[in-house]
Amino acid sequence: MEAVHAAAEAIYHVTPYTGYVYPNETVVPWSILIVIYPYLTGLVAGAFTVSSLFHVFGIERFRPVARFALIAALCFMVVVPVTLLSHLGHPERAFNAMITPHTTSAMAIFGYVAGFYVILLMLEIWFMFREDIVYNAQNDRSWKRPIYRLMTLGSYEINDKTRHYDHKWLLTLAIIGIPASHGLHGYVGFVFGSLKSRDWWSSDLMPAIFLFSAIVSGVSVLIILYMIVSLVRRVKIDEDCIKGMVLALWGFLMFTVLLEGVEFFALMYRAREGIDIIREYKSGPLFWRFAIMQIGIGAVLPVIIMSLMVYFKTSGRKLMVGAFICAALVLTSVIFMRYNVVIGGQEISKTMKGLLSYEVPFFGQEGWMAAIILLSTPLVFMYVLTRFFNPWIESAKSHAEALAHAK
Repeated sequence: MEAVHAAAEAIYHVTPYTGYVYPNETVVPWSILIVIYPYLTGLVAGAFTVSSLFHVFGIERFRPVARFALIAALCFMVVVPVTLLSHLGHPERAFNAMITPHTTSAMAIFGYVAGFYVILLMLEIWFMFREDIVYNAQNDRSWKRPIYRLMTLGSYEINDKTRHYDHKWLLTLAIIGIPASHGLHGYVGFVFGSLKSRDWWSSDLMPAIFLFSAIVSGVSVLIILYMIVSLVRRVKIDEDCIKGMVLALWGFLMFTVLLEGVEFFALMYRAREGIDIIREYKSGPLFWRFAIMQIGIGAVLPVIIMSLMVYFKTSGRKLMVGAFICAALVLTSVIFMRYNVVIGGQEISKTMKGLLSYEVPFFGQEGWMAAIILLSTPLVFMYVLTRFFNPWIESAKSHAEALAHAK
């Protein structure tokens, strides 16, 4: 037993505690990597939502960022399983959940859901960029040409008929992807909300809260990435597109704050056994993380700023600065929300008579450094993919024709 406990201490930090706490609760098994896991899935759902607003619902103001949003969704989605695999002591055993499925386990089902959604995103991107791929396979003279040829899958035909089929399949996949992407993140909320052993997690509103916070985080990250990429490319930021994303963020954020408020007050009103320790936790260790960062600075403040921007019809540089600040604050709020749910639920003892104090180490398998690396990896993937698929032009051929005409 001493060897087991020593091994646990090597992987997880044993936390100090107050009150009545079970000995096994002094080790927090779900650490920062499990916080990053729902955070990344949220970015996937939000980015896909923005893409769908153009490809499915035909909202033209989202056209400049629609193709990039789809690439961003794939890059974030590829890294999502890596967070769970990095958390496991033996990640190679994850394949056991795939070859010996356990249908009553929400965690085991994730492998199939994630695999299906990655394939769907890859197919949608292929149909979206198929004309670009064919054109580059025929005209590119760099080392990328063999890769483009491989990606054509032997189909070089481009005409009105093939464009019609490409658009048809793109629309079909986008429609299927809407419930798939939102179900993917709603499932994460279901994992926590279905746990009856902890009042902090057990809530029927948990899937909805996770879903709407996912949408606002995805919209926020697209606002920031679109602005940064536009500045790097030295092109003008489409003001109408930014206004559209700000309006979407404003609306979804207000509803998210409402849901979080209803969930919290319902918890207080039910006043189940152990509510006193939750009140103590809220007013003590969790106060600055929840009331100040998650709700105050990260949610209420952006709502107020965006409300003023909409009321005064802000435009130009003020719109860009305000949108960037609000997006950054919302991303901060969502990461605190994920942390408060995952870590907060484990800092309240199962006896409901004690509290733990957990601090994330900087280095190690479950440290901040690992989390930063995982959060940065999708950005690297985005850079690589945008070298092959240019999301800022309608097609490679039209771009080449425009350059030829300019000369």
